[in-house]
Amino acid sequence: MSGLISRRNFLGASVLAGGALAGVSFRHAQAETLRLLNVSYDPTRELYADINKVFAASYAKSHSGSSVFVRTSNGGSGAQARSVLEGSPADIVTLGLAYDIDVLAQHGLLATDWQKRLPHNSTPFTSTIVFLVRKGNPKHIQDWADLIRDDVKVITPNPKTSGGARWNYLAAWGWAIHQPGGSEASAREYLKALFKHVPVLDTGARGATNSFVQRGLGDVLLAWEDEALLAARDIGPDQFDIVVPKLTILAEPPVAVVDKNVAQHGTQAAAQAYVEFLFTPEAQRIGAEHYFRPVDPTVAAESASRFPKVETFDVASLGGWSVVQKKHFGDNGVFDQISQG
Repeated sequence: MSGLISRRNFLGASVLAGGALAGVSFRHAQAETLRLLNVSYDPTRELYADINKVFAASYAKSHSGSSVFVRTSNGGSGAQARSVLEGSPADIVTLGLAYDIDVLAQHGLLATDWQKRLPHNSTPFTSTIVFLVRKGNPKHIQDWADLIRDDVKVITPNPKTSGGARWNYLAAWGWAIHQPGGSEASAREYLKALFKHVPVLDTGARGATNSFVQRGLGDVLLAWEDEALLAARDIGPDQFDIVVPKLTILAEPPVAVVDKNVAQHGTQAAAQAYVEFLFTPEAQRIGAEHYFRPVDPTVAAESASRFPKVETFDVASLGGWSVVQKKHFGDNGVFDQISQG
């Protein structure tokens, strides 16, 4: 698949690709070509570039005389959600965490039960948080405790703007809680120490990857597993290694149709077909090729050798997104408090 070439060259081009698309026209062409906008989070650029092409071909075969063109906008998940609230004409959102789509539902852009509309709580692919280190792991980083050593610099994006950063933060928080004698107090102290080792807070996951891979900043990158595998296997096999911590978080980035927008655009059926396509074996295999863990059991079994074994906990065990967002990432939440301390 052509995606491999684009994956190897993604870092230089991605700087120009972030943020929501502006000024995109959604008027239907005379030749019955539907246009869909998928507003997505940072690490999915190459994934959806391939999925969009395959979906368009599949749609054309099953809809005689009609075609569909899907464009994807990428950026930090929280920033992307805000762009939709501010008027970005998304037909579909494929964001980094459920909370960002819940915000859209709270503002009436889609139904509050959106997560029940598709299988697996509307999550076609999962991921997790791992460490990307320099080749040979010169700092001998093995687990979360090593990240607060005096000689270690950590690269992670800003939890205020990036869904991936919030997953990174919660992976660290959950690890600290699960340690013998762990408590919220000890987790808070660990996170406070951790962020003192972060020299720069990029707005999104791809920006953080650029800082680590291109700019050479830091000793370890906290990353979506797909970003880390991409860098270690396809982009810099002689430059980077992956370290899987003993305990990390199960990341579940969901998808949804933006009801209000598709009603205005006349694209509801095509948008629904698109999100349903993501759960098909064909799309699931594309996801696995881009190092996203498929939820289809057959495809997951086929691609198991691509992914390291991990022990995970989920966000529900931390109280769920509505609790976590307010507690940790809201104004004067735990992140603000440890950042100011």
